[in-house]
Amino acid sequence: MTPAYITEASAPSTVNIFTYNCWGLKYLAKCRIQRLQEIGRSIACAVTAPEIVGLQECWTQKDYHAIRRQTRHILPYGKFYHSGIFGGGLAILSKWPIIESNMVRYPLNGRPTAFFRGDWYVGKGVACATIQIGEGIESILEVLCTHLHAPYAPESTDSYMCHRTAQAWEIARLMRQAAERGHAVIGLGDFNLTPSSLAYQLIIAHAPVQDVWRVLHPDSSIAAATHPLEKARRRETPNARYNLRENGTTCDSVLNTWRWSKQQQKQLSNGKSNVVDQTHPDPRAKRLDYIFFSNGLSVPPRSAQWRIASAKVGMTERHPTIDCSLSDHFSVEATITRAPPDSTSNADTMANRSSVHEQINDNALRMLTNTSLHPTLYTSYNPSPTSSVLPLPLTRTPSPPNSNSIQACVPLQTYLPPTAYDEILALISSDKMRACRQRRLRLLHFIVSVMVSITCFIAIWWSNHAGISFMLVFISTLNFGAGIVQGLIGGLFEGHELRALKEFGWEIGNCKEIAETIEGKEARATEGVQQQSSLEDDGQREESSKEPPILEEGEMGRESEKELWERVRASEEYSGKENMRRGQGRFVEFHGNA
Repeated sequence: MTPAYITEASAPSTVNIFTYNCWGLKYLAKCRIQRLQEIGRSIACAVTAPEIVGLQECWTQKDYHAIRRQTRHILPYGKFYHSGIFGGGLAILSKWPIIESNMVRYPLNGRPTAFFRGDWYVGKGVACATIQIGEGIESILEVLCTHLHAPYAPESTDSYMCHRTAQAWEIARLMRQAAERGHAVIGLGDFNLTPSSLAYQLIIAHAPVQDVWRVLHPDSSIAAATHPLEKARRRETPNARYNLRENGTTCDSVLNTWRWSKQQQKQLSNGKSNVVDQTHPDPRAKRLDYIFFSNGLSVPPRSAQWRIASAKVGMTERHPTIDCSLSDHFSVEATITRAPPDSTSNADTMANRSSVHEQINDNALRMLTNTSLHPTLYTSYNPSPTSSVLPLPLTRTPSPPNSNSIQACVPLQTYLPPTAYDEILALISSDKMRACRQRRLRLLHFIVSVMVSITCFIAIWWSNHAGISFMLVFISTLNFGAGIVQGLIGGLFEGHELRALKEFGWEIGNCKEIAETIEGKEARATEGVQQQSSLEDDGQREESSKEPPILEEGEMGRESEKELWERVRASEEYSGKENMRRGQGRFVEFHGNA
């Protein structure tokens, strides 16, 4: 229900969006209290006041309330999301009421044995909030804030890549479901992946959303300058200023003091300030934080659509007293705008509908040609239950540089090439083999520990030496305790991971079958068009090769006279049949009246 004080007249025409990883790890993050207090002050004093804020790694409610106290005058509504053992670290702040909220945990999210990393213990997931900014379904925004599993190694050796890909699949599903309800969708957070990754491609393909930054900067980098895929583009090594303005890098920047060497950080903590020139080369910087947006799936399209107006990287300034960066990430800030309903004509609406294939995900998918995947995505667009369109390859034409002409509405269901799903299935298969092996070893450890404990108790029964008996009891207790832990992990957690992997594998396999079907239909359609074109060309060549018959003047007269009589005779036969039918009709009518 819409709050009574919200009316269509008060609905905004612009919304400022803000996402930031605060790096608020308790006991581990340095200068945490001072930094988070300054983060709250910076948000409250921003020149362009943010109206929807998504925070990540805000682990404690104390830090959350510290930010809320400073931002309450511009962001009166907020929600801190509870998840896992230590909390999910997610929070959403809003200028407008949050009418619905829930926390969706990821089925795959690290392993409990990696306690020194903590991803499993914090229960990572998606913080969902439904925000009402005006009357009507077009004034409902569904905000999804997330923090995906961190990469602790390069992609080639990252043992958590499958988990992160599964999390990307899950949030893509949530964004798609929100869009299918007809609501505008805002997906934001620290995704811990670059545009070149398979997980990013899953989001772009299976969620009807656009990457805000790539809409406005379609030629931005797809990874760090040191990454092989980025090197293949043969670009010059960017400097820090270019990375901020064009590439949208938010992590590992030379401007961020928490990414400096330990020696530089020590000098900074000792009061020796170090100013980095923005023209300094910045080869390691990459983009890990995103804002995804969609107008939602509405057929016919709404007359007033949200459009992506601007996007920038923010929170690059340092703390005013301790001279360190406010976090180990920079923020991403974007503005979306919409025109009033009467300013968009019906002709414009129909033009938007006809050009939807050109507007959708075009810029966000241009970088796929630089990856190992097939450069074409396949789409199937069903505007209504009663009509269907054959699957067509996604049209990818250069988008206009003017961001105001880009409409962030994505009424398409797209699929990656089958080879992409094969890569994901290979990841799933590798993780399943690892989980099965770990499960067998842990259960075997549990059985062995039980046998060792029994053996120790038997030995205690026959031992007459108190010291030996004490050592046997001590060994038996430690051994049995470790076995119990291993048995619980092997029997419960590894089984949970295996079942989640099986579900994820089935869903990816199902998408692969659909992609193969679409690919086959497209190949057959292309082959049919080529055959038809070839037949037409052959027919034209045969017609052109024939010489027209040469008739004498008398023959031409007789031929035309013959054709004339045939047309007259056909006309008379038709007239006779028509008169007979009408006569029969009158006969039936007369006798019927009689």
